[in-house]
Amino acid sequence: MTRLTDLFQEEGQSPWLDNLKRSWLHSGELEDWVTKGVRGVTSNPSIFEKAMTDTDDYDQEFKELIADGKSVTECYWELVISDILGALNVLKPVFDSSKGSDGFVSVEVDPRLARETSDTLNAARSLHNRIDEPNVLIKIPATRESLPAVETMISEGRSVNVTLIFSLSRYIEVMEAYISGLENCSGDLSHISSVASFFISRTDTEVDKRLDSIGSQRSEELKGRAAVALGQVAYSLFKKTFSGPRWEALESRGARVQRPLWASTSTKNPDYLDTLYVDTLIGPDTVNTLPNNTIEAFEDHGSVARTVDLSCHKAEQILAEITSLGIDFEDVGDVLETEGIDSFISSFENLIQSLATKASSF
Repeated sequence: MTRLTDLFQEEGQSPWLDNLKRSWLHSGELEDWVTKGVRGVTSNPSIFEKAMTDTDDYDQEFKELIADGKSVTECYWELVISDILGALNVLKPVFDSSKGSDGFVSVEVDPRLARETSDTLNAARSLHNRIDEPNVLIKIPATRESLPAVETMISEGRSVNVTLIFSLSRYIEVMEAYISGLENCSGDLSHISSVASFFISRTDTEVDKRLDSIGSQRSEELKGRAAVALGQVAYSLFKKTFSGPRWEALESRGARVQRPLWASTSTKNPDYLDTLYVDTLIGPDTVNTLPNNTIEAFEDHGSVARTVDLSCHKAEQILAEITSLGIDFEDVGDVLETEGIDSFISSFENLIQSLATKASSF
């Protein structure tokens, strides 16, 4: 038994691994992670940038693809999809044993399309069609422009990971897009899955910076508390949304709740406990996607106990007090959304340029 298996068996939270690289597929290391209790995998352009530029694991296939006349961007997607298919195969036993509630692997659409509704939808459909496995989640950013694509994908019976959520108001819109999509989907709904990826640690980074600029004793005391409070209030919104007559009508057709997924849960501030964003957000029907170093820290000294809904009232008070100091959480969310998209675009474009440079040497 590991703390990861305890998370799921005792508290109903699914630990996912926020990393993927080809060597793990070839060496069996990804299977080892699953044996230790990992129940899903997430990826993004930054993860693939690191995987493809830090090693030569992809060079042979890349060289063959270039020789076949494919463009560098086409090669990128071939390499990504190859890794995703490998990970899907490793996670398929979890998917089967959980009857489709876990065992997912997420892959993100081109981040440059985040502000384009129709282009995001077309890219998401294409990616889903190319992979065509029941345990794949297509990652679509939770920008206002991309939410219609989320709703349409769900209405077509496709499973989605809605990513880059930084505010409670946008989270409410994400849940509405999911539910509306289900309502527009005919027949049995049990084959559709979705998670809503609420980013945690980056919120503290931004809010702490703003609290520093205030410079009062109370602002100092509130540092490192905003992100967990947002997550805990988000969970209360989740419980409220996925209950009542509207949801029960969908549930009767086999619909699954859109689980909150806590993303960006590695601790950015070295003064904070390295398991801060795991220990404080544990509860049923949630996912925590963890970098491998955070998993190792949690296995060493993390705490397994239901915490996500034990102090919602206190979490609301913390957010209210921070707001009273002049910090606008909507603005924080907007800033972080832009930064998140820009970061993924930068990783994507840097990787394409690195591949182009490598291709010119063949």
